[in-house]
Amino acid sequence: MPQAKLAIRSGLIILWLAGCAVAGVLLGRLAVTPVDARAQASTRPNILLFIADDWSYPHAGAYGDKVVKTPNFDRIAREGTLFTNAYCASPSCTPSRASLLTGRAVHQLAEGGNLWSFLPSKFAAYPDLLEASGYFVGHTRKGWGPGDFKAGGRTRNPAGPQFKDFTEFFRQAPKDKPFCFWFGTQDPHRPYEKDAGLKAGLKPEHVVVPPHLPDTPEVRRDILDYYYEVERLDRDLGDVIKTLEAAEQLDNTLIVVTADNGMPFPRAKANLYGFGTRVPLAARWPAKVKAGQIRNDFVVLTDLAPTFLDATGQQIPAELTGRSLMPLLAGKQQAGRAQVFLERERHANVRRGDLSYPVRAVRTKDFLYLRNLRPDRWPAGDPELYFAVGPFGDIDDGPTKQLLLARRDDAVIGKFFALATAKRPAEELYDLRRDPGELHNVADKATYASVKKQLRATLDKWMRETGDPRATTDDDRWDRYPYFGVRAEKESR
Repeated sequence: MPQAKLAIRSGLIILWLAGCAVAGVLLGRLAVTPVDARAQASTRPNILLFIADDWSYPHAGAYGDKVVKTPNFDRIAREGTLFTNAYCASPSCTPSRASLLTGRAVHQLAEGGNLWSFLPSKFAAYPDLLEASGYFVGHTRKGWGPGDFKAGGRTRNPAGPQFKDFTEFFRQAPKDKPFCFWFGTQDPHRPYEKDAGLKAGLKPEHVVVPPHLPDTPEVRRDILDYYYEVERLDRDLGDVIKTLEAAEQLDNTLIVVTADNGMPFPRAKANLYGFGTRVPLAARWPAKVKAGQIRNDFVVLTDLAPTFLDATGQQIPAELTGRSLMPLLAGKQQAGRAQVFLERERHANVRRGDLSYPVRAVRTKDFLYLRNLRPDRWPAGDPELYFAVGPFGDIDDGPTKQLLLARRDDAVIGKFFALATAKRPAEELYDLRRDPGELHNVADKATYASVKKQLRATLDKWMRETGDPRATTDDDRWDRYPYFGVRAEKESR
């Protein structure tokens, strides 16, 4: 019996020790350790926004452009989702980036609605929200701006702390945290190296000149130089992809590639027409983004902040006007994607009295309706230099602009000059089915009266529901907001 009791006692001791070991393992799993934190981090994706500066749809191989080569953007589109109706909230760098960062309509951002302004600190930016939830954040090159972020009560750029490049950021990123990074290339912003496109082997005869620009050798070469910088930004994107692949982090990263506004050409950038607001957009994340998907839904870059918060498990603040794209990225349908709202206030300070050129618009598959709220003002800036840039200063300087200025009295070129610079009526309406180039305003035609009435009411409703001051007081407050740009013929915009 004593031996039996000893055997039982020994067995109980062994079971007790085994139980302690199991309990220790379980408790260890609950403890926060570097290894466990890395495992936890892997359940939340890294966020990487790659944003170009002045790049229009459809200038990428994935959209069918036969001249410009964008293999890395095309890869993101092929292995993820490509959007064909993506628009910036405003065709101007500072407000577009502010809306993207905050997920809020441009007219809700006070001073943040102007170029060369500041973004008040009361408007939270998604990098700050992700940092508070444990993300390591940073940006390189052009973040939010141009402007003075300190004037808005901020201690750093709203895009996050600045790093020399993505390699430096990635090297410093803690292994136990997911990261959120903003790569803001300055391409294809002007100025361009003259004939860089020709020297790179691009062929001017292959260029498809947008219908609002004259088809001349100067314009074709100017577009080639723009294409050259698009190809350069694509190579930068490729370097980022290689870094992530080498670290086996590519598939755990939600990569979004887009641009802040359209190409820096007349009647494009700073305008609410297609070449000013329609931008490339593609996203890749194998865990949640459907591969090989092409979406024709109307989306706006304001949707990116709630998308990033949604993808990382964060609560989306109720005050955001943007909507998460995650349902669309997953291949689902989402109501309310048949139209997009666009706006602009003061771009460069190019009108006497620091005046803005306020416009609101709604775009659908078939129509573009614009309301020019101050039609007495020059849409592209005063004909003579007022404060910044030069005559018609909302148009970036370059060979195409110089051609229009020099030959404005020419019977052919003069029509394109007028399209870019002439005063515009209070309402514009374009039938995109018959006039995809948006050249013929049909707002005054009786056959379009019902369409105009419907779109006018749609725009009014959006302005009221989102608290647009232009829908109530309309007090021209954007004219009085500070402008931090320099007085110069050329300035970084």
